Amino acid sequence: MIYVLEIPADGAARAWFAYDDEDLIERVADRRGVQPWDVWDRRSARELLAMCGESPDAPDLAARLPGLCALGTEHGWDTPLYRADALHGRGQLVATPVAAADAAAATLAAAGTEVRIWSDHRHAVLAFENDAEPLWQGRGWRARHALREQLVATDALADA
Repeated sequence: MIYVLEIPADGAARAWFAYDDEDLIERVADRRGVQPWDVWDRRSARELLAMCGESPDAPDLAARLPGLCALGTEHGWDTPLYRADALHGRGQLVATPVAAADAAAATLAAAGTEVRIWSDHRHAVLAFENDAEPLWQGRGWRARHALREQLVATDALADA
């Protein structure tokens, strides 16, 4: 499981989990009212063409779909291209790999929310138990408590 902690500038901290990267992207998209591919996506130019019912060798393709042809020419038809609107701008595709968790965190943080994402329960528990974590200082005790409640709810931490 992936654990997420959101600490808005105003309001209560929220902790929640996702089962995997796909679930994380879907939940973030739901929270922000956008499509999952606005948060993160990975597709090659060939895959994008296939979504249009086309292939790179189709006649007059460059005239009909110049943008996709430019992507295929620049990066190669099978190079994975990443979309992460909060990191690169709306609809931009880049060849530099982008982790789904990084795109999710940037999307959640775009509204001024402080975000932490842990890749599994072990890392989340270690963070929770770390008294020196700067995040827990000041009013951060509420955030720590929210994370604790989520860890207990998912049986990653014993309720003592």
